[in-house]
Order: sequence, then C-alpha cells, then structure tokens
Amino acid sequence: MQLFPSFVLASASPARLKLLQTVGINPIVCHSNFDESQIQENNPQELVQTLANCKAKVVAQKYPDSLILGCDSLLVVDGEVYGKPNSPDEAIARWQKMRGSHGILYTGHAIIDRKQQKNLIDCGITKVHFANINDRTIEAYVNTGEPLKCAGCFALEGKGGLFVEKIEGCHSNIIGLSLPLLRKMLQELGYNVQDVWESGKINPV
Repeated sequence: MQLFPSFVLASASPARLKLLQTVGINPIVCHSNFDESQIQENNPQELVQTLANCKAKVVAQKYPDSLILGCDSLLVVDGEVYGKPNSPDEAIARWQKMRGSHGILYTGHAIIDRKQQKNLIDCGITKVHFANINDRTIEAYVNTGEPLKCAGCFALEGKGGLFVEKIEGCHSNIIGLSLPLLRKMLQELGYNVQDVWESGKINPV
C-alpha cells in the first residue's frame, strides 16, 4: 500500500471539512475559486463530476506530491436542478415545490494524486424525502439563513434535518461528501485510511 501523503480539500465547505475531521483526516483547506459558469452541462451527474474535477485541478497546481479532493453537489427535484439559492425568495419558492416530495442529491467527487499522476472521478447519489411543511415553517427556516448556504436549500446536519423524512442511500453524501465513496476511491489509489490514524498526523509541516 502507498504511504498516505498530505491531503488537500479543494472546498471552502465547513460541512465537508467537519466530515473529514470526524473520520480522522485533518486536511489542508484550499478554496479553488473556480468559475462554475464556465461549465455548461445538462446531465446532473456529469455536471457535478466535471465541476468537482475542475476544482481539484485548480488546487492541484499548488500542491505537488499531495492528494487533492474536489467535490460539488446539487439537488434535482422533478427534473429541475437546484444549486445554492440566490435569494430568500428563491429559497422559499423551492421549498414550496420540495415539500411533501423527494429529490435526488448528486455529489461529484474527484481525487487527484499528484505523486502517482492519477485522477479518479465518481459520483454519490442519494434520494431524499422531504416533509410536507407549511408556509410559516418554510419562511422561518429560510429566515435562519441556513438554506441560502446549501445546495438544495437544506442542511441535513443543521435545522434542515427536521424536515427530511427519509433517506435512501449514503447519509454523508447529502452533507457534501460520501465517506464510503471516499474510502473506496482511496483504496483504488492504494491508500488505507487507517494509515492516517496510525501515523497520528496527515499534513506534516
């Protein structure tokens, strides 16, 4: 097996960082600032995979001999693609469509291994069933500001968890990073996550 190199998260998402830290990975965080408007793709799975890979590639230029993880998420409800809402009014309108229904959450994962010159891309797909909440609850939730920061207008690990009735698929994928998928991708590259625990560190300075 390969020795676990320094790990870089190409995302400014606090939720993704917390997920990694929860499983013993304390990554370097580097926001890619990639302009997502450059990518025009109608297929949601292809879109999140492409965006995740583009973000990872931008950050990979700064970190030789490292593992770089890029991610991107979006929600599809009745064929309509939802990223982060642009305004409270948009978030309210989305929730009025989402309530009592379900959506498919896609999270693209891209890992670039600079040391081995390898690039893996995959996608986590999870079905989310939403509670049939009333307008007052929707407005109160949007007023907390939480939905404005999230793809799909909700945070499972936050107040939005109150309004998720059922999940079919990977739980952490909804938060922004599928931990089981990450493990499989790392194994494909020849790494064991437990090597991080045994070494006691991941990003020596």
